[in-house]
Amino acid sequence: MTSKQRFLTALSREQPDRLPVTTHHVMPSFLDQHFPGMTNDDFFDHFGFDPILWLNEQRPDENAGEYFDPDHAPGYLEPRRVVSDRWRIESEELAGLRYATTRYNIITPCKTLTMVLQSDEHTSWVTERLVKEKSDIDIIAEFATKPLCDVEEVNRRCAEWGDRGLVRGFVPGFDVYGQPGCWQDAAVLYGIEELIMATFEDPEWVHAFLEILMRRKSAFIASMKDAQYDIIELGGGDASTTVISPQIFRDFVAPYYARLIELAHEAGQRVVYHTCGGMMPILEDIADMGPDAMETFTPPEMGGDADLAEAKRRIGERVCMIGGFDQVHFFTGCDPERTRQAVRRCFAEAGEGGGYILAPSDHFFDADPELLSAFADEARKCVY
Repeated sequence: MTSKQRFLTALSREQPDRLPVTTHHVMPSFLDQHFPGMTNDDFFDHFGFDPILWLNEQRPDENAGEYFDPDHAPGYLEPRRVVSDRWRIESEELAGLRYATTRYNIITPCKTLTMVLQSDEHTSWVTERLVKEKSDIDIIAEFATKPLCDVEEVNRRCAEWGDRGLVRGFVPGFDVYGQPGCWQDAAVLYGIEELIMATFEDPEWVHAFLEILMRRKSAFIASMKDAQYDIIELGGGDASTTVISPQIFRDFVAPYYARLIELAHEAGQRVVYHTCGGMMPILEDIADMGPDAMETFTPPEMGGDADLAEAKRRIGERVCMIGGFDQVHFFTGCDPERTRQAVRRCFAEAGEGGGYILAPSDHFFDADPELLSAFADEARKCVY
């Protein structure tokens, strides 16, 4: 099989020729440290992974007066930003701080919303939340742009990529700093502790907030018809059971994600639901939302709770499982034989009958190249 055939067979919960092996994003800081000048494609070829092309192509709705931000240079996995005369985004660098710090001002006719991000060589994080008053969500509802999928550009890139491997996209996150899920975006914009408290103190406001975010994502998903993605990502770690209770998940996460997944299926798209954290108490709840695949199955040794064998037993006939590998303990600081044993253990626990893609539990920031080679080589030996 080609890598693409192998991926698609697993996503259909069928048995490929061998275990598909890949990773969740190739981080630029890792390549810069170990392989300066190496591209994602070079990385996959070098180590013998089944490759992924990540695309995040969006376009403005010109009929709504939207256009590409002329001052925005997209960052890692970031699409070109869509703005309008009523939703302009300006940034300013703040000097004298330990980390690179940027304040973003979102300018609307009624109010300017502000958010502050900091970054190091590996990642970025929010230090000032955008939503500071509950009424700020009304500003978002009235003025935020609603980017659409650039189907033509997606399909052009897919044609260039050919059958090399999987083409993976995203449900767009919020401007500046967001992720695919509604709950995840809300946690970023308001703060996860504040959002959890609001589910008890003002649940109607939380639902209104999530509905606003969902409408924005729905517009994008509805425009994805005929885009030749193999799968698109939804979700985020703030909806894991190491962060929120199963009841909050059922009340405030699942209803919105289920509707987005249904809409994606109507547009002809497969969906992978991403949970980096605890997921065992809500496995069936996630499967009930209707995704085609689930990730990341983070093991307890990394702060998650995944039991691959139990997960396979409970939901393996309903979704493709992706992940489950402990990259912290088996990509650094161990003998290659231990890495190979960890691969075999994952295959034994989740590989039976197909429907499983081996990958690290989310991305990794560092790894011993020798162990990456052992990881991929042993996976290629896991033949059905």
